Parts: sequence; structure tokens; C-alpha cells
Amino acid sequence: MMKMSYTVTCKGTVTIPANIRRKYRIKEGTKIEFIDTEQGILLIPVPPLDQLFGIDTEHSDLILQTVRNLRKERQEEINHEETEL
Repeated sequence: MMKMSYTVTCKGTVTIPANIRRKYRIKEGTKIEFIDTEQGILLIPVPPLDQLFGIDTEHSDLILQTVRNLRKERQEEINHEETEL
């Protein structure tokens, strides 16, 4: 386990050390998911969908259908939000 301390800026940002960015392939534009746990905050880099394509060819049909469903749900949410305005 590696321990490092960094200071949060006035805008709420903190620098991720270079060795951690390399290890977890975090680049500019990488999305990070924050999970609040009883032990503390867990940060997980979220790879773009195009990097996941082919990762599990055995279940590719299910994965593609899930992505389509998520896109459809998001579009429905957008449409619903627009009608409320």
C-alpha cells in the first residue's frame, strides 16, 4: 500500500501523482467515479466504452444490448427533462 498526501485547491481539485496515473492509465479527460464507503473515498477510473469493446467477446451481444438500453434510457430522461421545462 502506497501512502501520499496532497492538498486540495480552492476549486476542489487535487493532483493525482504521475506514478498512479501511469499505473491506472489515467489521462486527461479520464472520468473518475467517486464512491463513498465507510472506510473513506474510493476513486475508480472509468474507461471509455470504446476501450471496453472486445474485452469479453463471449457476452458481446448482452453488453451491446445493455449499452443500447442505457442510451435509450438516457434519451428518455433528456426528453422528460425537456418536457418539464
